[in-house]
Amino acid sequence: MDDIWLYLSMPIICATVGYCTNWVCIKMMCYPINFVGIKAPYLGWQGVVPRRAPHIAGIQVDLMTTHLIKVEDIFDRIDPEQITKELQPVMLGMIQEITDELMTAQAPRIWEALPVKIKDRIYKRAKDEAPEIVAAMMEDIQHNITDVFDLKAMVMDAFLKDRSMLVKLFEEIGAKEFAFVQNSGLWFGFLFGCVQMVLWMFYQEAWILPLIGILVGGATNWLAINMIFSPKHPIKIGPFTIHGLFIKRQDEVAVDFGLLIAQEILNPENIVNAILKGPSSDKLFDLIQKNVKRTMDEQVGYTKPFITLAIGTKRYIEIKNQAVAKIMEQLPSAMHLIHDYTEEAMDINTTLRSKMTELTPEQFEAMLRPAFEEDEWQLVALGCVIGFFVGWGQLVLMFGGTL
Repeated sequence: MDDIWLYLSMPIICATVGYCTNWVCIKMMCYPINFVGIKAPYLGWQGVVPRRAPHIAGIQVDLMTTHLIKVEDIFDRIDPEQITKELQPVMLGMIQEITDELMTAQAPRIWEALPVKIKDRIYKRAKDEAPEIVAAMMEDIQHNITDVFDLKAMVMDAFLKDRSMLVKLFEEIGAKEFAFVQNSGLWFGFLFGCVQMVLWMFYQEAWILPLIGILVGGATNWLAINMIFSPKHPIKIGPFTIHGLFIKRQDEVAVDFGLLIAQEILNPENIVNAILKGPSSDKLFDLIQKNVKRTMDEQVGYTKPFITLAIGTKRYIEIKNQAVAKIMEQLPSAMHLIHDYTEEAMDINTTLRSKMTELTPEQFEAMLRPAFEEDEWQLVALGCVIGFFVGWGQLVLMFGGTL
């Protein structure tokens, strides 16, 4: 009677081992975010996704910039006049404040001696012409957007600075597939356990249990991973349709991916920061400098010869340069005023969702496959190792055998 319970426990043990092995493998794909151990990369472990972040992020970024988003199309949706309307209150105050501050610092006597009427006229011209100037500057930026905004660099930087973001992306878009891998270990493990039980009934060689353990641990992982991505195109077999689990969820994944990327990475705040502080910010500085200097000359108007004569051409140029620097310094705090409008206008979430549904199965597979591909053998090998020790434990502890 005791032997019957030992035999019946074998499928349950294999199912438990299969589930636990797959659970461990899934966790090891994503965690720990940072290397834990003695010496990288061998004496310790770092999650597959964070460890291979540059490669995986590169694939995601290439897919995004090649098939999902064109920067020109996104920024063409922004209306410069609406941006002007949103920024006008703060821009007017900023221009007047900067003008007073710089002229007081660089030419205090000249600026103090300047009649109030002339100052008021300068401020009034600024107020009257600012909307047109800001709109012209926005159009200038739009026409040169690929020069001042590097989408690829921005997304890569976001993923590499915070590798947990990349892990979050994979966990969210692949949540159902990861759950399937875990649960498949339970069911495949139970089936292999039944085979193990039958074999052990009729053929009790010491190597049987460890061998079955290796098969359970490795095969469950291999089967589960392949069922996620294969077949890429649906195959009809009688009343059944076989289709890769992840591939057939393309429309559903598109919703999750679009929402996550739009909220966490391609949001207005990050885009503005990337434009103002990114690798192409020097080109933006040149654009703003050109517009601000031209504007200052226009605002000074007929007083320019008097001012340049009094303070010198060199100092006047310094004032304009400092004005540009001041505007660049204060611009980020002002840009929050346009976040709501730009988010609505660009509508990146809808764009991503729509474009993702148009990807081919091969292109769509690249969303998740990189988390598995190069290190898939490690996950299978880990399952084999764990399965071997469990099989050996069954042999020794349950049946009193030895290898």
